[in-house]
Amino acid sequence: MNGFDIEDLYREFHLDIYHFSLYFSSNKQDAEDITQETFLKAIRNSHMLRDRTRAKYWLLSIARHTAIDHLRKKKLKSTLPALLEKITNEKNEDSLDEHLLIKERWQEIQSALLTIKPHYRSLLILRGLQEMTIKESAEILNCTELKVRVDFYRAVKVLKKELHILEGVK
Repeated sequence: MNGFDIEDLYREFHLDIYHFSLYFSSNKQDAEDITQETFLKAIRNSHMLRDRTRAKYWLLSIARHTAIDHLRKKKLKSTLPALLEKITNEKNEDSLDEHLLIKERWQEIQSALLTIKPHYRSLLILRGLQEMTIKESAEILNCTELKVRVDFYRAVKVLKKELHILEGVK
C-alpha cells in the first residue's frame, strides 16, 4: 500500500467507518458487516491509495458504496441502533416519558432516513450527523462541492417531508 499499513489505517479509522455504517444502516450487525467488508475491500485495493492524508476519505467512500450494496442485497426494516440505547440508558435522570419520546423520535428519523435515496441519506449522515465539511463530503461522494450543497438542501427538504408524513400518520 505504498508503505501504508492497513492495520494502522484500521486502528485510526475503524470507528469512523463503523459510525458511518451504523448511521447508514441503523443496524449494529449490518454496520459491523459493512465495516469489515470495507476494510477487506481496502486490503484488496490498497494500491489505489496513493496519499496517506486522503485515507479517511478513501475508506469512507468505500464504506458508502459497500453500504449501498449491502442494503440492496438485504431489504432492511428500521431498528433502533444500539448506540441510541446506550446513550438513553446513560441518562437515568430522565423520566420514563422523556426516554420513550427520545426513542420514538429517533425511530421516526431512522424510518424516514431509510425511505430516502442512498445519495441523500449519505449526505445527511456525512453533513448532518458526522458534521463533515462540504469539501470532505464532496470527496467521499466523488462529486462537486456545488452538488453537495444543492443535494444536501434537497435531502433536508425530503427528510422534513418524510417526517411530516410520518407524524401525520399517527
